[in-house]
Amino acid sequence: MAIKKELFNLCLEFTDSRLQTIQKTIAEIQESLTSETKSSAGDKHETGRAMLQLEREKAGNQLAEIIKIKETLSRIDIDKSIKTVGLGSVIYTTVANYYLAISAGELRTTNDKFYAISPSTPIGQLLIGKTIDDEIVFRNQKFKIKKLL
Repeated sequence: MAIKKELFNLCLEFTDSRLQTIQKTIAEIQESLTSETKSSAGDKHETGRAMLQLEREKAGNQLAEIIKIKETLSRIDIDKSIKTVGLGSVIYTTVANYYLAISAGELRTTNDKFYAISPSTPIGQLLIGKTIDDEIVFRNQKFKIKKLL
């Protein structure tokens, strides 16, 4: 189960890093909004403020998305062993290895490379409910589940 814990922690680091970046962006936008003084060109000032408001809204949406991702991670029980693919599964296949949790891209552990994928991705949808020795066809490529944790 050490691999599950390692992958889970890598996903946590990924989300924490994104969260810090978004929070920093929001703080910078807020600072720009409060420090900007009205210039002699009134329209230019209003346009600048409107752009900052849009940036703040975009960052707010990213923040909401990260919070959702962290909630998904909080539902994963890394100590639970499973017989079928579900949230938190570590899946070894004949083609690649997957960690069904969040979309965090490629994760490297001590011995292997994994792709952290969300259950809502096309490949995630195909894997859910499958067991060892099941075959999956994805993008015209056939592969088999060798091992599940």
